[in-house]
Amino acid sequence: MNGLDPILHQPTRLTVLAFLSGCQEAEFSVVRDYCQVSDSVLSKTAAGLETAGYLRARKGYVGKRPRTWLSATQQGRTALSEHLAALQHLAAAAEAAGSASGSGAGAEGSEG
Repeated sequence: MNGLDPILHQPTRLTVLAFLSGCQEAEFSVVRDYCQVSDSVLSKTAAGLETAGYLRARKGYVGKRPRTWLSATQQGRTALSEHLAALQHLAAAAEAAGSASGSGAGAEGSEG
């Protein structure tokens, strides 16, 4: 639909991928805290994005403590960019249509 990516329609997926697009890689807990979600929500979201090819999860250790790092793939970065462009196009088209109609149906139209 108009170039919008159905995978990124869900706000948490969009937020995770947007955050990861701004860095090479981020530790799971940093992404979780930024997105203000629980471990289980982020885990499920990351799994869905990984299945779609938009995210890569890397597991390892810091000392003896297990850690997970998340990163956006090139496919994910491209999908995000195209999704955001589609949203901007949609907003611009709606604004243009509203301006062309000239019907100020906002608060002014309710006076009477």
